[in-house]
Amino acid sequence: MAADHRALLRAMFDAAVNAAAPALCVPPCLPAPPKGRTIVVGAGKAAAAMAAAVEAHWQGPLEGLVVTRYGHSAPTTRIKVVEASHPVPDVAGPAAARAILDLVKGVGPDDLVLCLISGGGSALLALPDGDITLADKQAINRALLRSGAHIGEMNCVRKHLSAIKGGRLAVAAAPARVVSLIISDVPGDDLSVIASGPTVPDATTQADALAVLQKYGIEASPAVLKQLANPAAETPKPGDASFVNVANILIATPQGSLEAAAKVAEQAGFAPLILGNAIEGEARECGIVHAGIALQAAGFGQPAAPPCAIISGGETTVTVRGKGRGGRNAEFLLSLAIALGGRANISALAADTDGIDGSEDNAGAIIGPDTLRRAAAAGVDVVKHLANNDAYTVFSGLGDLIVTGPTRTNVNDFRAILVPAWTRQ
Repeated sequence: MAADHRALLRAMFDAAVNAAAPALCVPPCLPAPPKGRTIVVGAGKAAAAMAAAVEAHWQGPLEGLVVTRYGHSAPTTRIKVVEASHPVPDVAGPAAARAILDLVKGVGPDDLVLCLISGGGSALLALPDGDITLADKQAINRALLRSGAHIGEMNCVRKHLSAIKGGRLAVAAAPARVVSLIISDVPGDDLSVIASGPTVPDATTQADALAVLQKYGIEASPAVLKQLANPAAETPKPGDASFVNVANILIATPQGSLEAAAKVAEQAGFAPLILGNAIEGEARECGIVHAGIALQAAGFGQPAAPPCAIISGGETTVTVRGKGRGGRNAEFLLSLAIALGGRANISALAADTDGIDGSEDNAGAIIGPDTLRRAAAAGVDVVKHLANNDAYTVFSGLGDLIVTGPTRTNVNDFRAILVPAWTRQ
């Protein structure tokens, strides 16, 4: 792969991440200070960085607590930062969620509850409701993550098993004014899905959650089934009076990050083509489709004439059948490389903007027209590795992983494919 193509792909990814940096997107959206107290709460991979941005720009007293993933903390002085496990919750998550509910208990109409919400909050705010145990929640989470369910389906289940998600945090904070600053990591920017919508009314039902479990053949414990059958445990719905003083504000989105990357590509002489910010489906199937589009551009100048940069976002899924290592971005890229077959001098990058591809230590990876040749020379059967959900091992061996560490933001996956001018036939 040409060094300039590798550098350009990385510059595009960095631009996508920086467009959602809390230090830039939080301050312009801060509400006016209230007459009473200001309590800051929140959850997600960006929560600590968002809290630090609030502290740096807030005029007046404040207090609070946010929970983020291990390793995603940021220095704060007035807002406590707690770290917990993601994507499968541990005991730290429920403890932090209880502390958040305790903080908003007893607030009044002159108080402000400022919520900082970002992707990852669903696992981090794991507060089991009813008779459900943490072990129940962990088992359901693991099963959902392996099932291939999309994020809307997973979070439908999660909020119906929670004492804080699905709008319940807003109910607990009434009658205070509630302002949620939200960084979106979900296709379509559905506020009720981002971190399972702790301050957003929930239009889904217990029956919907049960249908998701049945669809993917996920066995639920008696306590989970009891919870999903209890009408009194249903989530608060649109129109509930508890949401009268609630404002949910999107401050960063996947689309904004894709557009930032597109500008970098354009400045480098590549015409940007944004396929969409909400692409879902099996990662390996999406890789095949993206390869088809790239080869059509290379050979026929459709749907964009080279030199072009094909850009997309969203959240693919991986139905885990093998025993290898690899997140959805690595799996997408390995499938893409196989489908491209080294043709047309095409290079590509796929990475998660939070810096973590699934549960691995990389953000994603990068490929070039020489990827398959180098893998073959190393004795690596890429088809077998893909079948074993083992894309991480391939890219690690080739030295093509992208490792950023936690970015402390999250606007979902980023994918870019460069089709150089000379490849057009």
